[in-house]
Amino acid sequence: MRDVAIIGAGMIPFGRRDEDTLMDMLAYASLKALDDAGLGDKSVDAVYVGNMGGGMLQRQTAIASSLVDRLNLMPAAAETVENGPASGGSAVKNGLLAVASGYYDYVLVVGGEKMREVTGWRATDFVATMTHPQAEYPYGITLPGMAGMFTRLYMEKYGVTREHLLAISLKNQEMGTLNPYAHVEMALDRGGIFDSPHAIVNNPTSADPLHLYDLCPVSDGAAALILCPLEMAKKLAKPPILIAGFGQATDTQTLQERDDPTDLKAVTLAAQKAFEMAKLKPGDIHVAELHDAFTILEIAESEHVGFFKKGEGGKAAAAGKTRLGGQMPINISGGLKARGHPVGATGVAQVVDIVFQLRHELPKNRQVQKAENGLTVNFGGFGNNVLAFVLRRVQS
Repeated sequence: MRDVAIIGAGMIPFGRRDEDTLMDMLAYASLKALDDAGLGDKSVDAVYVGNMGGGMLQRQTAIASSLVDRLNLMPAAAETVENGPASGGSAVKNGLLAVASGYYDYVLVVGGEKMREVTGWRATDFVATMTHPQAEYPYGITLPGMAGMFTRLYMEKYGVTREHLLAISLKNQEMGTLNPYAHVEMALDRGGIFDSPHAIVNNPTSADPLHLYDLCPVSDGAAALILCPLEMAKKLAKPPILIAGFGQATDTQTLQERDDPTDLKAVTLAAQKAFEMAKLKPGDIHVAELHDAFTILEIAESEHVGFFKKGEGGKAAAAGKTRLGGQMPINISGGLKARGHPVGATGVAQVVDIVFQLRHELPKNRQVQKAENGLTVNFGGFGNNVLAFVLRRVQS
């Protein structure tokens, strides 16, 4: 198996993009990654597209085939990958394995979703289709509803407080204001929007104990990567970013079937596999992008991947340990909470953000100093299909 490196990364601003079709967004992000890779007229051998909802929301399927035609990349192989909110991570994994096997040399991986052209209720229903088709979905279970129940259990078992959740919201939206690709451009004022007499209006309960600003926004957006063998990447101008390890694991689809609903086993196993493959430990990671569709998930995932002991993740966030300049910087992009969550794009966007960090090409107010190793966790379903990637900067 060959070592695989990322040589190109591109993203478009997330948010409401009424002027763009799904295919427009995928094409724009792909062109940015191709340009970043400096491939010139050289084409790619294969294209993997992560997308969850094109068939339901845009009535468009065979998306990868359409993108290859749009970009004039024929006769490149093309496949669309659907794995719920982990579709992007699964697309990255497929591209990685294709290059590692030796079958392809240059692969384009792109993830995208156009979710804002439908109502908020329909978008919530669309995301809820990943729940159990007999035991959950028919009874109106939504992902925010599941997150609310998970949060309550986590609070009771590990002592997580509203103060801990608030620390995630404040940190991630502050970082989002500094990220030109982020959906949310508004910083939160602790002395205003949360603590004012009008807090019930500004930050209403969404799924008790979660409030509006504990949830990620519904977003449009796309992100893309170019992969190739490490030996080829070393000949290029920019420092190659090695995909040093990856892991994927699954768990029961329904929370109630788990021995302990607060135990995100798939997160733990996926991260362990990625660390083992990379021959690194959680303490070796300098920056991480964790799947914070809800503030509680950043806390829980930070514990399950090994950054903090169980019950310590919320305290660490409140103490500033996960901020830029802290012990373990997490979601310096703003995370899903502020960068946004176009579900098919998220897993790719997380990797793009880590690539920017490991190349040391971000402005000082976003750059983790001397970052050499990074981790991403892409959370599918409610933790029933999870992918983790460890990335490493290759020294020239």
